[in-house]
Amino acid sequence: MREKADGQGAGQAPEHGDTGPAALRWVRSGRGTWIPGLALTLVIAGAATAVGERLPFLGGPVTAVLLGVLAASVRRPAPRLTPGLRLAGKPVLQAGVALLGTQLSLSQVLQVGGSSLPVMIGSLAACLVAARILGRRLGVDGDLRTLIGAGTGICGVSAIAAVTPVIGAASAQVAYAISTIFLFNIAAVVVFPVIGHLIGMDPHAFGLFAGTAVNDMSSVVAVATAYGPAAVDDAVVVKLTRTLMIIPICLGLTVLAGRRARSGASARVRPTRLVPWFLVAFLLAAAANSAGLVPVTAHQGLKELSVFLITVALSAVGLSTDLAALRRTGPRPLLLGACLWATVSCSSLAFQYVFGGGLS
Repeated sequence: MREKADGQGAGQAPEHGDTGPAALRWVRSGRGTWIPGLALTLVIAGAATAVGERLPFLGGPVTAVLLGVLAASVRRPAPRLTPGLRLAGKPVLQAGVALLGTQLSLSQVLQVGGSSLPVMIGSLAACLVAARILGRRLGVDGDLRTLIGAGTGICGVSAIAAVTPVIGAASAQVAYAISTIFLFNIAAVVVFPVIGHLIGMDPHAFGLFAGTAVNDMSSVVAVATAYGPAAVDDAVVVKLTRTLMIIPICLGLTVLAGRRARSGASARVRPTRLVPWFLVAFLLAAAANSAGLVPVTAHQGLKELSVFLITVALSAVGLSTDLAALRRTGPRPLLLGACLWATVSCSSLAFQYVFGGGLS
């Protein structure tokens, strides 16, 4: 299922796991015309954004993957589109993730209160441990279980987008992981408000529950709104704070990738290659926002730009998906996603009960 290039000789694109500068050098080198492929992703991203505005529970990024896969199933993209698809699937994706930092304030970790951090960290730890153990038991590929685990435990599509270039996941794996996350987001919109009312959660407790156990922001807002307006603010703040967990997870995966590279080759690995540039940019953007350097009036525009760049990138992921590989993957990753969704949901409620979060 790996879709990495065999090398980086003449005419070859950089490996999917390389960081931004190498990919950008390849684009500038003239070895491929990137305009047709990038134009196609922009068209699909525009259509996906329009659909996402009408169907907020679906969202633009998920729609982009679905439209891309549908287009690829009708007609496989021509080789001349490959340079543009690689540009969209790597540097554009990383830029979109980096811009997510402008929506975060490092002080938000303190603002959500002492009770929410144990719930967030505890449910994330439970999810990652379950992903490792259950994923191996089910025979799910390592990269795919990492994507599903990060997407379920952190923040859905954004986490998958951040982790993908770090581990060099194949397009089919990314598409499967996003589809799995989306399926259980929809289930949460229906099921979670019912659970909240059955166990008598107050708005603060439900906001914490929605913010830790639902993934993408659109689904978090939908779930919290269904429970009541008072739950929305808490849910959104917890969800944004949860996004910060991208940082340690990506750093940990980067270190692991560096160790594997050192053990598999005699050449020394440069320390600068172990830290993805987009992760540094993400941190700088969050720090700038914390310092008040990002105008409040610019937040909405930067958010929309970030989401659109990720949508463009996921259009390329959909177009590049190997449908035969996706079929060969089978239902086991979906079962893993269901188990992880249940793990995060139950652990969120359990940690709230232990630490006191408004549960009756």
